[in-house]
Amino acid sequence: MAKLYAVVPASGVGTRMQAGRPKQYLALLGATILEHTLNRLLAFSPIETIIVVISPEDEFWQQLNIRNHPRIKTCHGGAQRYHSVLNGLNFIKDDLDTDETTQVMVHDAARPCINQTDLQNLLNSACEQGSLLGLPVRDTMKRTNASGNVLTTVERDNLWHALTPQMAPLKVLLQAIQKCLDDKINITDEASALEYFGLSPKMISADPNNLKVTRPGDLALVEAYLLKENP
Repeated sequence: MAKLYAVVPASGVGTRMQAGRPKQYLALLGATILEHTLNRLLAFSPIETIIVVISPEDEFWQQLNIRNHPRIKTCHGGAQRYHSVLNGLNFIKDDLDTDETTQVMVHDAARPCINQTDLQNLLNSACEQGSLLGLPVRDTMKRTNASGNVLTTVERDNLWHALTPQMAPLKVLLQAIQKCLDDKINITDEASALEYFGLSPKMISADPNNLKVTRPGDLALVEAYLLKENP
């Protein structure tokens, strides 16, 4: 079986949360969001090692006991998310046991509700093209101009919300992100790097409760889900 690693970029500051600390370190049911996320990934036994990518100025990571877990390692992030992911991938290539078949899942630090079924379904989809979790768009979609005026209705058939984790072979994802950097292409997720590299990653339908904490109201939604799951 191919080796599987995970990269969790956690060096962002989360300005939209309007909090006094990065959102991944906000408290959620007695732990930080990041701890919940990491515990979900640690529970998935095929993942051999998780690389947590933190800011060089991070003053919160050292306060978490989970940093001492034998399956967790850290490296420093970069200016943008994709720089941090690239640093994590290079850490795996340089410091861990890899070969041509090694797969990597990249997961948002602020998605603490990822479940084991989705992780297994994503792993089952492993291929050279890459794959990612997503949700089909159900609402009517509109495109506006910069002033907010509606220009057109966008056809929602085959339109998806991209989630994480997103997975690809280590070698392929490294090459794809590096090419985007070399060509000065701004990317917001791993799948977009694979697309620019000429690949067509597979979309895997996910649990709609794979929520991301982005704005203050999201924290209450995630807390309600976790309480419902573990009353």
